[in-house]
Amino acid sequence: MALDSLKLSDALADVASGALQLPDFQREWKWDDERIRALIATVTLDYPLGVVMALQTNGDSLFRTRVLKGAEDVEGRVPDLLLLDGQQRLTSLFQALHRDRPVETVDARGKELRRWYYVDIAKAIGSPADRDEAIVSVPEGKILKTGFNRRDVIDLSTTEGECAAGYFPLHFVFNTERVNDWHQEFVKVDVTNWGLWGQFQLHVLSRMQSFQVPMIKLAATTTMDAVCAVFERVNTGGVPLNVFELLTATYAGNREHVAQYGDYYKLPDVWLEVKKRLTSSYPVFGRLEAGVEDGLSSSDFLQAVALVRTWESKQAGSRTAVSCKRRDLLELPLTDFRALAPRVADAFEWAGAFLEQQCIVRSPDLPYRTQLVPLAAVRTILGDETDSAAADELLTQWYWCGVLGEMYGGSTESRFTRDVEQLVERLQGNTEVLPDTITEAAFLDDRLDTLSTRNSAAYKGIYALLVKQGAVDWYFTEAPLNAARLAEYSVEVRQIFSKAWIDKNQQSYSNRANSIINKTPLSLRASKSMTGSPAGYLKTLALESGMRSEWFDDVIGTHLIDPAALHSADFELFYESRSKQLLELVMSAMGKRTVFRDAKVG
Repeated sequence: MALDSLKLSDALADVASGALQLPDFQREWKWDDERIRALIATVTLDYPLGVVMALQTNGDSLFRTRVLKGAEDVEGRVPDLLLLDGQQRLTSLFQALHRDRPVETVDARGKELRRWYYVDIAKAIGSPADRDEAIVSVPEGKILKTGFNRRDVIDLSTTEGECAAGYFPLHFVFNTERVNDWHQEFVKVDVTNWGLWGQFQLHVLSRMQSFQVPMIKLAATTTMDAVCAVFERVNTGGVPLNVFELLTATYAGNREHVAQYGDYYKLPDVWLEVKKRLTSSYPVFGRLEAGVEDGLSSSDFLQAVALVRTWESKQAGSRTAVSCKRRDLLELPLTDFRALAPRVADAFEWAGAFLEQQCIVRSPDLPYRTQLVPLAAVRTILGDETDSAAADELLTQWYWCGVLGEMYGGSTESRFTRDVEQLVERLQGNTEVLPDTITEAAFLDDRLDTLSTRNSAAYKGIYALLVKQGAVDWYFTEAPLNAARLAEYSVEVRQIFSKAWIDKNQQSYSNRANSIINKTPLSLRASKSMTGSPAGYLKTLALESGMRSEWFDDVIGTHLIDPAALHSADFELFYESRSKQLLELVMSAMGKRTVFRDAKVG
């Protein structure tokens, strides 16, 4: 790493020639008109602009590159330097001070503008405190309206008009020949401008023309991981760099792929096709929208690929640890990704079917998206071996231990690694190994009291388990709910005793109204009849179903509810009975022994 200092004019010339470009993971330039004017004022005063940072390429960039905004005429050149920090500043100055075209920017409200930038000579030689006011933004047509109600018009469309107004055009400040020509025209307008020009040249022009830009240059041997870390630390925009974006640029810059296939590798297109395939079969993976990372993410997919790659590498005898940390993703070779991506995509599709068997079919109902990463990795590694009854039993227990034990709520990378290795070893016949996610998972009975919103994975898990174990809707009673009927009937978690009824009749239990114990999956149609006391609305629902009351009680029982407690509107009896039944349901799914503790409602 070296710190150099170069003239701003030379830096902008490098931008124009394509010697200084951007790695393709850099986001678009976006500074507005006000910030550009303030930046130019800083340069005219020779105030520090801040250090910029660039990566040397030695003529062979690891990344796909692109020119800075406005330098599109030189696309295709291999750059000498890649700009990691300073894009906004250098692009703004390049467009305003070097390019002979209006700057495409926006106003404070985001409205698109095309502007030329001038400096008011008379104001610029005054107090430095007034320098911001001396930098003038002029519309594309170079007609500037000023004064009260913008009635005064300054025509800058000709050199004569610029000189008469005393407005120097900044877009050729580094072109000595054009500056001299403009100077001659300026003094020709008024001979007294000689003195004005001398002060302007001393206090403004000379400072701009000799302005220095400190630049840190990273060696071409800097690792991708280090480039990524450096970029995030210096990125003043506050948006973390996405590994997917970095890999997109890296893969696109793979010259071997271009030579073999005649085009660069388009990682976003590959991921879009994978996501399209998954979401079309299983909505649980989220929406497919441009610019929206909903449901299963590109990072999830990359992590699964990295887990498989490192597992296979370890099995081949290398010292590689099974891992999917950021470094592993950044070091994922394109050849390995291309080989593994189709297998991992198949595995995620299998995972979609697995979730459907657990009655989890909608993206908002998915307890942990992250738990799909090791699940897909295990399927990729073992393939059809996961289809046996014994494998299904183990994976199902592991899944519910992860959900109900809330094991995937914090840092997950180390758990990914352990789960993949331990699940694979167990499924390959080592009965002495049991995944930590199973052995460590625990569920205390009082946790049911505090499960009240979808923010909890266990809340979503119990909802799915109630459907899976055979809950029948209270209006559509012809068959138990299943994965297909959840969307058809608009099934959601509904309150059994309404909050309003509890507040009015059982105030001491108001804090239990929103607990999962007082909720159950029911259709929208059934919920419309559930007003007032359960003792009353159950009669209505039984009549609507056409069932005898005792048969309808059996329907109620499929939700692990004591019908007698509802008929008598006894919330305390209902709550105690259902708590025990839900705890047994949870423990059964986790393969754990049910332990009841002495705890009173209220």
